[in-house]
Amino acid sequence: MEFDVVIVGAGPAGLATACRLRQLSEETGQDLSVCVVEKGSEVGAHILSGAVLETRALDELFPDWEKRGAPVTTPVTHDDIYLFTSAEKAIRIPNFLAPKTMHNHGNYIISLANLCRWLAEQAEALGAEIYPGFPAADILFDESDQVKGIITQDMGVGHDGTHKDSYMPGMELHAKYTIFAEGCRGHLGKRLMERFDLNAGKDPQHYGIGIKELWEVPAEQHHPGRVCHAIGWPLSESQSSGGSFLYHLDNNQVALGLITDLSYQNPFVSPFDEFQRYKTHPQIAKVLNGGKRLSYGARALVKGGPQALPKMTFPGGLLIGCDAGTMNGAKIKGSHTAMKSGIVAAEVLHSALTTEQKTGEELKEYTRAFEGSWAYEEIYAQRNFGPAQHKWGNFVGSAYSFIDLNILNGSVPWTLRDTKPDHMTLLPANECKPIDYPKPDNNLTFDKLSSVFLSSTNHEEDQPCHLTLKDTDVPIKYNLPTYDEPAQRYCPAGVYEVLEDNGEKRFQINAQNCVHCKTCDIKDPTQNIVWVTPEGGGGPNYPNM
Repeated sequence: MEFDVVIVGAGPAGLATACRLRQLSEETGQDLSVCVVEKGSEVGAHILSGAVLETRALDELFPDWEKRGAPVTTPVTHDDIYLFTSAEKAIRIPNFLAPKTMHNHGNYIISLANLCRWLAEQAEALGAEIYPGFPAADILFDESDQVKGIITQDMGVGHDGTHKDSYMPGMELHAKYTIFAEGCRGHLGKRLMERFDLNAGKDPQHYGIGIKELWEVPAEQHHPGRVCHAIGWPLSESQSSGGSFLYHLDNNQVALGLITDLSYQNPFVSPFDEFQRYKTHPQIAKVLNGGKRLSYGARALVKGGPQALPKMTFPGGLLIGCDAGTMNGAKIKGSHTAMKSGIVAAEVLHSALTTEQKTGEELKEYTRAFEGSWAYEEIYAQRNFGPAQHKWGNFVGSAYSFIDLNILNGSVPWTLRDTKPDHMTLLPANECKPIDYPKPDNNLTFDKLSSVFLSSTNHEEDQPCHLTLKDTDVPIKYNLPTYDEPAQRYCPAGVYEVLEDNGEKRFQINAQNCVHCKTCDIKDPTQNIVWVTPEGGGGPNYPNM
C-alpha cells in the first residue's frame, strides 16, 4: 500500500502529526494521504501516563477542543508537594519552594489513553487512516539506504516459526516519509539510531519506570483536581531516585504511581515492590483505604533532556515524540511537548511534500523548526533537572533545580552531563544489601500476577517469544552470579523467573505477562534482552489509564 506519510504509533505525538497533516491538506487543498499503524488492539490500549496535561499544544491543534468534547474535564485545583522522610512521616513543601515547573495551575488531570482515543477520532474525521492491531515489525529501505516504509507483523506464526492455519503475511506500507512515534524505547527507533548513528555526540538516554494504578475511593476521601507529588521514602532507603504522584480525577477515581529512575545501583531493587510500599505511607493510605483497585500498568519514560536528544532526521523519515526524547521530565508532564513535536513535523512534512516536492530527502529543516519551538525552549531550560537528581539525589537535586528554574529561569551557562547508561549502573550483588519487601496485604498492596490481571494483558500463546536473548547463557552464567539476575525484580509483570529443575537453574520467560513497558530492554546489564514486537493486538488493554 502506498501513502504520502506513514506514522508508526498512535500516541499523542503520532496522532498530533496525523491531525495537523490532514488539517493542512484541507486548508491548502494540497491533499496528502496519511496512515497510522498501532500495535495495540485499539488506540489507547497501550497508552499509560500520570497524567497532568498542559493544553498548550492541544490549543494549537484544536482551539475548540472543549466544544469538540475532548476528555479534558478536571482542572487542577490544588498542588501538594511532600518529602516523605520515612515510612510514617512527611514534610509538606511550600509551593513557593518547589521548582515552578511543578506548579499545575491551569492544567488538567486526564487519562492520556482517553485523550489519544479522542485524537484518533479527530484524525479519522479529517481523513487519516488508522489501523490498530497492526504493529510495525521492520523498516523497509531502498537501494540508497533511504527509509521507504515499514512492514507489519506476520499473523498466525507458531512458536516454532511454522505457519498456522490462520497465517497472514505482513503488509508493506510504502511512504514518501515514515514517521516513527513509537513511544519510549521504540524497537524500530533503536534500529534507526544504530543504522544512522543518530546518537553521535550525545549523552546516553536515561529512563525511569513508571508504575501506575487507578482506584475508586470513598467520596469523602476524594477531592477532584487535587494533585500530590512526593519524593523521598521508599526509594530513599535504597538510595534510588525518583518520585510519586497521586491525582484526583472525577467519578471518585484517583490515579497514583511511582517513578523509579532506572539509574539505580542496587540489583535487589524491585520498582514494583517499591510502589506497593509507597501506598502504605499514611499520606497515601488515607486516600486509598476502603477503596477499590480498578487497573494497573507500567511504562518506561525518557528523562535524559536535550543533551540525550538524538538526531531526529534521516533519509526518508523522522523520529518524534517520546522516542526522540522530547518528553519533559522536570515538569512531570510531557505530553504537550510530544504533541508539539508532531505538530512541527506535520508542518515541515506538508511543506516538503507539496511546496518543495521532496520525496525522501532528509528533512534537516525539522531539527531547525523544532529547536525554534516553545517545546524545545522548555526542554532546554529544564536540561539540568534529571542529571541533578542523579548526581545529588532527590533532596539536594530538587534544591538545585529550585535555584536553576525559579530564580535563574534555566539560564545557567552550563549543562550537567550524565554519561553512564542506566544499564551500566548496577553494582555486583555481593556489594549490596538485599531488600526484604513485605508480603502483600491484598488491601493496599498486591502481588504482580493479580496486578497484571487488572491490565487485561493478553498475547496469543502459540507465537514466537517477543522477548529475545542475544545469548541464552547470559542470564544464568553471568547475570545470576554477578547481579542475582535483576530481571526477576526490575520487570513489573513477573515475566522473568529463575527456576530450579533437578538442581539446575534455568531462566524462564513468561512472555504472556508482558505489559510492553520496555524496562528489560533498557536495564538488562549486558543488553542481552531485545524487545521485538509480538503479534498484533497483544499486550495490555488499558481502559482509562
